[in-house]
Amino acid sequence: MRHSKASLIAGYILLAIVTVLFIGPFLWLIRSSLMDLSQIFTMPPEWIPKPFHWDNFHRALTVLPFGTYFANTLIITVSVIIGTVLSSSVAAFGFARVEWCGRNFVFAILMSSLMLPTAVTLIPSFLGWRALGFYDTFYPLIVPAYFGGGIFNIFLLRQFYLTIPRDFDEAAFVDGASYFQIYRSIIFPLSRSAIIVVALFCFLAAWNDFMGPLIYLKSDSLFTLALGLQMFQGTYTAQWDLLMAASATVVLPCVAVFLLGQKYFLEGITLTGLKG
Repeated sequence: MRHSKASLIAGYILLAIVTVLFIGPFLWLIRSSLMDLSQIFTMPPEWIPKPFHWDNFHRALTVLPFGTYFANTLIITVSVIIGTVLSSSVAAFGFARVEWCGRNFVFAILMSSLMLPTAVTLIPSFLGWRALGFYDTFYPLIVPAYFGGGIFNIFLLRQFYLTIPRDFDEAAFVDGASYFQIYRSIIFPLSRSAIIVVALFCFLAAWNDFMGPLIYLKSDSLFTLALGLQMFQGTYTAQWDLLMAASATVVLPCVAVFLLGQKYFLEGITLTGLKG
């Protein structure tokens, strides 16, 4: 009994230490964004700003057109989420619920593409989009999401669909339902947790994407928050208070979205591994 209590206490202590290690940089970012430049690097460190410099956010977000960057990022992110959820859920339905010749072989080939480094397809993709006349537009960042949505998302949803009893499909077939009706009225509504997980992954990937906008966007009016933050860092490196405020503005939406969806995130991740 004592041994189990000691193990439990040791586990909680270990978790507390790991939590501090992970949350420490984020807390440092927030406190630095509210401090004067002279307070940030004082020794010993001060964790509570005296006073709170809320004007750091206003100053940081007005030196560059962060409003435009935010709107551009939001357009790309929302479009990518919609495209990924729709296309990956349909593709996953085809691999999980529809019987067709070579289904498992094709899925295995697609899964093997996960081992292909992104750098291998970077130049061919850029040349292709430029040949189509879509360089310096949002299309290269949005359109691919509507053509499958990524093999990882397809895999995630397929695993979840396999946990749904096939009795629902058979009952729907008896009533004269088609595959599309089964997908729309049964599978998709029952997969809310997995769909939210995919949407969360898409949000984080699109919101924080730096490489894609860096390659395909040239005009300042099309820049995203990731590019704007990099420009800010290059211009205002010495003004750490403003840099921290700008960084906090970019990071906080990600934290808020994850906190709001963590219940569905954990539930979706757990359920997708129940059946292969």
